[in-house]
Amino acid sequence: MYMAFGKRILDLFIVFFSLLFLWPLFLLVGLLIKIFDPGPIFFVQERIGRCGETFNFIKFRSMPVNTGDIPSDKIGDIKIAWIGKIIRRTSIDELPQLLNVAKGEMSIVGPRPSIASQTELVEQRRNNGSLKCVPGLTGLAQIKSYDGMTVEEKASFDGIYSAKVTFLGDFKIILCTFLYLLKPPPKY
Repeated sequence: MYMAFGKRILDLFIVFFSLLFLWPLFLLVGLLIKIFDPGPIFFVQERIGRCGETFNFIKFRSMPVNTGDIPSDKIGDIKIAWIGKIIRRTSIDELPQLLNVAKGEMSIVGPRPSIASQTELVEQRRNNGSLKCVPGLTGLAQIKSYDGMTVEEKASFDGIYSAKVTFLGDFKIILCTFLYLLKPPPKY
């Protein structure tokens, strides 16, 4: 019952209230990006979604304009403007994905959508059944230090999550995500 209806209702509830309270932050961040790092406000990238379908993934742009498609664990050598550093350290860059959730392309909780070049991760998710899940803003792998994991570890956590999706499990992941965000930010 939760997978069929409850998860989507929870997603829409969270999106509605998040956007209701966060719209001033969206405006402020967009304005700061335009002023201090000229170029588009949003970074749009093709990502792999449910059942291998692609969709346009939206983030606040925190990287230089012509940065290519690279996994998040490979950005250490890129020179980032001060506003981009703040956006990344606070994870504010992820907020526009609420629009992906509203459109049904993503969920609040699920495996993070991979970029097309992460073929090994996509294949492992296909093999363990987690590719059938709607990708999420956060997930089990994210609260277990996602960026420091191997592809096998990420896929394994995604498989564990997809085998038993429950309201209580999603609630715990959301709570752990907030606790994770309270930790001191990584240095970029």
